[in-house]
This record gives sequence, C-alpha cells and structure tokens, in this order.
Amino acid sequence: MSDMQQLEFFAIPSPCIGVCQSGARGYCKGCFRSREERLHWLDIDDQTKRIIVKACSRRKQSWLRKQAESKPQHSAGEQQDLF
Repeated sequence: MSDMQQLEFFAIPSPCIGVCQSGARGYCKGCFRSREERLHWLDIDDQTKRIIVKACSRRKQSWLRKQAESKPQHSAGEQQDLF
C-alpha cells in the first residue's frame, strides 16, 4: 500500500492555528479558510477537506509572495493583502 493510500485512513484535522480573525475578503488570517469552510468544517467529507487544505496552502503562498514583493509595511502578525 502506498503512503498516499495509507493517509486516507486518517481524519483530516482542522488547519486552525487559533488566530481566528477574518479579513475584509472573508479569509481567516490564521488558516486561510473562507468563512464557509470554517463554518462547515465538521460536516465536510475528508476528500473535500483535502481540497480545502490545498487551497489554504495556495492562498498562504500567494499572500507570502505578495508580502515579499511589497516589502512588508505592516507589523509581523498582520496579514492584510489577501483578505
């Protein structure tokens, strides 16, 4: 059995890191999930959770790239451009 198949036996944990603040566009400043993704997390099947986690990773990478390009003008904990 491959590693990928084995991973499918385990529940997908919430990507929440305890920041829990929404920006203007509705994405969490901590985990990069949308309001709907956060609200319905417990009701979503594991395959959809995997898709959401990947989307959150892409959102975070996009935010990090924008921060690097604009030479951060905000304090370290603020994540504003994506939101």
